[in-house]
Amino acid sequence: MACDRQKYLDAIKSQLEPNIVNHSLALEACMGGLYDYLASAGQLPSDELPRDDWLLAGLIHDIDFGGEFKDLHPARTREALAKYGLQISDEVHQLVLSHAGARLGIHPVTRAQWSIFCADSLTGLIMAVAFVYPSRKLADVKVSSVLKRFLKEPKFAAGTRRDEVALCSNAEGLNLPIEKFIEICLLSMQKIAPDIGL
Repeated sequence: MACDRQKYLDAIKSQLEPNIVNHSLALEACMGGLYDYLASAGQLPSDELPRDDWLLAGLIHDIDFGGEFKDLHPARTREALAKYGLQISDEVHQLVLSHAGARLGIHPVTRAQWSIFCADSLTGLIMAVAFVYPSRKLADVKVSSVLKRFLKEPKFAAGTRRDEVALCSNAEGLNLPIEKFIEICLLSMQKIAPDIGL
């Protein structure tokens, strides 16, 4: 995907509002971080999708969340990409659909599907925590701060689907404690902070 990433990035920048672009970049980073962690821990089965597919799905998962496709999101991912002459494999398409599995009746099965499903909503909460810091910098955000807001302040970033994020600890999914899941996603987002204005 490396050589084509810029084409997909240009497409989402053309199709989506800047805050959704930043969210897409954040989820791309989280997907990469989760893949790397699970791979290093020997927790990825041999038939798991390659890392590039994880990254691509994170980057483009909301491309139909703008313009004429928004009301049908995420069922129009392929049509939105086709506007820019871009395509995705069936596997990546299924992975994209998995981030909205609850609405579509799709239950996550693979590690990649669980990752995108659980991480999608967490990115917004992490960004919201950064916004309340005087510096507004992700570099200053601590895992403990995110965890506290997640567990004890349900009105903070109220749109966060905490029930979905918490499924990261599901034994049949990622089997990651919420604190570890937050840590992986936060560190991943901190690495691309300049790209998302944080």
